[in-house]
Amino acid sequence: MPVVYALLRGLAANPALPPELLDRLVALADDELAGVLAGRDDLGRTRALALARRVGEAAVSLAYGGRLAAADVEPAEWPEAALALLDRGEAPAAWARAFAVDPDPARRGRLAACPGLPADVTERLARDPVPDVVAELASWAPADTAARLAAHPHLSVRHAVAGNDATPSAVLESLLTGEGLPPARRCRVRAAEGAAAQPVLLPGERCGGDHESAVGRLREALLSHPATPARAAARFADDPAPMVRRAVAGRADLPREACVRLAADTLPMVPTALGENPALDDDLVRSLAGDPDPQMRRAVARHPRVPLDVLVPLARSTALGGALPPRIAAASADETEALASSGEPAARRLVALRRDLPAPVRDRLADDSDAKVAAAVAPHPGLSGARLRAVLVRHGRKAATGLAANPDAPATLLEELARHEPPVRRALREIARHPAATPPALLACLADARARPLAARHPALPPAVLAALLADADEDVREAAAANPSLPPAAMAKLLPDP
Repeated sequence: MPVVYALLRGLAANPALPPELLDRLVALADDELAGVLAGRDDLGRTRALALARRVGEAAVSLAYGGRLAAADVEPAEWPEAALALLDRGEAPAAWARAFAVDPDPARRGRLAACPGLPADVTERLARDPVPDVVAELASWAPADTAARLAAHPHLSVRHAVAGNDATPSAVLESLLTGEGLPPARRCRVRAAEGAAAQPVLLPGERCGGDHESAVGRLREALLSHPATPARAAARFADDPAPMVRRAVAGRADLPREACVRLAADTLPMVPTALGENPALDDDLVRSLAGDPDPQMRRAVARHPRVPLDVLVPLARSTALGGALPPRIAAASADETEALASSGEPAARRLVALRRDLPAPVRDRLADDSDAKVAAAVAPHPGLSGARLRAVLVRHGRKAATGLAANPDAPATLLEELARHEPPVRRALREIARHPAATPPALLACLADARARPLAARHPALPPAVLAALLADADEDVREAAAANPSLPPAAMAKLLPDP
């Protein structure tokens, strides 16, 4: 990106851009600048029309953003914007009828995804000769239309029906078992043979006459649909296709016998998908927790009802990351107190990941002698500045990132963290985002390559430093500095070419 262009992109996003400079940017916008300008809250109807006339492609985002209305758009001039207004339900029915016979199938497909279409338009699109258009309709159609399209001869349309939230449960079961529906006759691979416009096929997509790839993808979609009956889904727990078995393993309504078969699957990805499934009972959870595969153990740790006496050893022996396990998020007050008082650091660290702890529990964990426990609770809102600083004194760089992420961290603590030697780079990135960061703290953040663009966007950065960053070697830094609302209007004006 040229030096000047990065600055113009930044200016286009600057919330403090004066109106006269915004007008000048609109007058010189290209496709990329127009995309940024279209998202501004202060654009207004007059500028929106000027921007759309200069860059026709911008009319789409302007329409979706509510900055253009049907009275502003001529479908023949801006057809994509007209479709956007149809998608928002803000265009006349006559537009839908016109697009339903548009010679461009891509436009008919975009129309098919619009809500609230007139019945005659829906009927015409359901009979469209291009399967992709019908599939788009099938993805969003109401229940009666989706049920009718389940019998479509092309598997792409049936796959779309399988992903539609409105598709009735009985229709989903028929698609999965094939009972009550005529056999599908076409798939994407067969349609590609000898076609003038070759579709882009997925890796490994094939058809030996039975549409095996398309049927497999259809089954995966159906098994992932929560309205597909459990009794029908359980029949596929022994399917030869591993991806189908994995899809079954993710269902929360499986009977126990299906869970047992899937837990014994020889391909690790199948029982791993089962590990966090709420359908598992305690015995199966305990069995899977003993698996040597760390991915399986992490999956079990995410199970919403994993027993605490299973979860704590998992946390001790397996790297679970910083995400709060669902079981800990749902822990009762008594369980929370027991975990926080445990002699096991892994248990205390788990509960320290919560951000809604009672103040006494929160403060006790912040005073913990274990660095991992204190670092986990350090971002918790409500901790006093004195207590946060005590964590830094006690644990140093091990808790620095969590302290810097605390919304209540005082400016003096952020400055101290920014001066830490050696630098804690992840902490610098948190400081560069922090609303309370001061100029001294931000200047320290500028020394880190990844924190530098974040700091360049911070409104507390002094204007003189901002001016220097406008010429930075890194285009992301230049763009961030130009987008900084603290940049003086005179400096903004200098970045624009003469009118």
